[in-house]
Amino acid sequence: MASNVALPADASSAQRSLLSTISETALLISPFFFWGTSMVAMKSVVPHTTPLVLGALRLLPAGLVLVGWAAASGRKQPGTLKAWAWVLAFALVDAAAFQGFLAEGLTKTSAGLGSVIIDSQPLSVAVLAAVLFGERLSGVGVGGLLLGVAGLAMLEVPGDNLADAAQAVLSGAWRPELPGGAAGGLLGNGEFWMLLAAQSMAIGTVMVRYVTRHVDPIMATGWHMIIGGAILAALAASTAGGDASAVAALEAGSSPLASLATQLSHLTLEDAMCMSYVSLMGGAMSYGIFFWYASHGSLTSLSSLTFLTPVFASAAGYLALGEVLSPMQILGCAVTLSAVWCINHRPPQLPQAGGKALKSQ
Repeated sequence: MASNVALPADASSAQRSLLSTISETALLISPFFFWGTSMVAMKSVVPHTTPLVLGALRLLPAGLVLVGWAAASGRKQPGTLKAWAWVLAFALVDAAAFQGFLAEGLTKTSAGLGSVIIDSQPLSVAVLAAVLFGERLSGVGVGGLLLGVAGLAMLEVPGDNLADAAQAVLSGAWRPELPGGAAGGLLGNGEFWMLLAAQSMAIGTVMVRYVTRHVDPIMATGWHMIIGGAILAALAASTAGGDASAVAALEAGSSPLASLATQLSHLTLEDAMCMSYVSLMGGAMSYGIFFWYASHGSLTSLSSLTFLTPVFASAAGYLALGEVLSPMQILGCAVTLSAVWCINHRPPQLPQAGGKALKSQ
């Protein structure tokens, strides 16, 4: 009789455990979902403003929201000169440099190819985390890193199958644009800017371990976005960001603020709605969650989830823009998901170094 009474409680406990696991997993992968969909949203805004302004619009509102929320929830502000120095360094690398390079790259390459290049940065994170924090991957994990890069490449490879892709490459019908091969050299090459963005993000991901020794992770994330956004806005105001009408205004003696206003004047209501999504969901929420996990768990495992970003971007393109995935791209998505499992696989005899397993957070 007692066992019959206990069954509903056991079932309820199992159900709560399942719901908890699902919610934790959803929270963990949410940044990569919002980053993937944000790439699609930002691409539609790029023609209407300059890259520097685009980066500032993503960072500043998000940073203000995060700092306001952190302060309201009782989190401490940076309290020492060393703490502010780390926040400033974090802002320069992960906010100003990353967002500036990303926005510049989006003006010169496709969102899909740009996402593939940026989301190869787990390779850099794995190397840095191994050197600095002693994180190690099993043989399966190392294979997963390589598998992830292969999966990302499949998302951009031409043709519907391997035979078509091989024929296109061998015939010379498809050639990836190599740095320096386009007009303008490296600086005119979108893939080069995306590669710089990837390395900035990788270094920023590793830096967060040092930053959060002195500053609350959520507060540090918010302030680094505010400072980085302010830097990008100041650069946009002083250089006109390449906008012809803004450059003319500066040459005519107008103030930098007038130049900045000119660069903002071409934005539409739809652009404002897109950037609200990008800033709040793809900025404040995503970076807050990502850097909280980065300060508590394995950097290599967390960074590997970045491979999911182009998968979500491809799905968003299909749903929102009617873009159709080829069989090759669907295979690439499957390979990418398999790579994430491999990297996060931990055999019982190989304990994870450098922090607790992500799923335990």
